[in-house]
Amino acid sequence: MAKYETFPNPNPNGKRLVDCSECGERKEHHAKGLCGKCYKKQYKPKVIKCRNCGRMMPHHGHGMCASCDMRLHNYDAVLKYNVKKGFGLTLEEYRNLTKSCISCGFSKIVELHHLDGNKKNNEHSNLIPLCPNCHKMIHSHAYNEEIIENLENKGIKADGFLPRRL
Repeated sequence: MAKYETFPNPNPNGKRLVDCSECGERKEHHAKGLCGKCYKKQYKPKVIKCRNCGRMMPHHGHGMCASCDMRLHNYDAVLKYNVKKGFGLTLEEYRNLTKSCISCGFSKIVELHHLDGNKKNNEHSNLIPLCPNCHKMIHSHAYNEEIIENLENKGIKADGFLPRRL
């Protein structure tokens, strides 16, 4: 039996009201004689050792902290959707294409670039992997000749690409 008194709510769709034992205000009842705000203040998530990174952090899901759970369970789904929408590729094809920058060999962060500048032309021969630096340089008038020359030395025909002027 409850140790607190509840009152009718003037809102027919709302929960019953309670005089919150923590803040003393009459608000919608959440649990244990508390309003939602006061109940959430007392809630402490269980602290666990994350099975991915090994840090002692509040439990989020799958036995991991929030950042590891988000990275391992949500980033791939978002990337898969964006790759399909932007390039018409599967996630596996995208990962095979973006193993390393074709210009400088950098392999940590690699993006896809459309050689002809047409974002709707998603043929494999039109997509080349570039690191963020080379990608920015190919779109810049100050450095694009250097990157295009570097690509042509590697056997990629990039002479038709002219970056747009802003």
